[in-house]
Amino acid sequence: MSKLEDFLTADEEANIVEAIRTAEKSTSGEIRVHIESTCDGPVEDHAMEVFHLLKMDNTKAQNGVLIYVAINKKEFVIYGDSGINAVVGQTFWDSTRDIMASHFKKGEFAQGLIEGVLRAGKELSAHFPWIHGDIDELDNSISVG
Repeated sequence: MSKLEDFLTADEEANIVEAIRTAEKSTSGEIRVHIESTCDGPVEDHAMEVFHLLKMDNTKAQNGVLIYVAINKKEFVIYGDSGINAVVGQTFWDSTRDIMASHFKKGEFAQGLIEGVLRAGKELSAHFPWIHGDIDELDNSISVG
């Protein structure tokens, strides 16, 4: 796939944004999804750059999670900030990646993203629960590069 509009329909995008809202209702954590048709260089390095460009490293508790997808490379990265990485083991990220990848292999891109978002939200809520006065620090829309 080379075009972003071929990757997700408008309804699928809306469902992913709703999953982000749902996931963030019980946590102070922030979750973003960023999709690009491709990227130059290693996907992991570029995901970290996007994380900073989206100002995800500016959250108060350093508990942002970025799901980055490079369509043409058929690769994705789940990137967590230092706050969430300090309390969540690699096993969680690996299992989330594996669930998403199983959906992606079947062409179920929206479902894979939704499950990744909801799993991240559940884990964030266990370690960074929403408390009265928490505000949504970042936009919930899917960003595109």
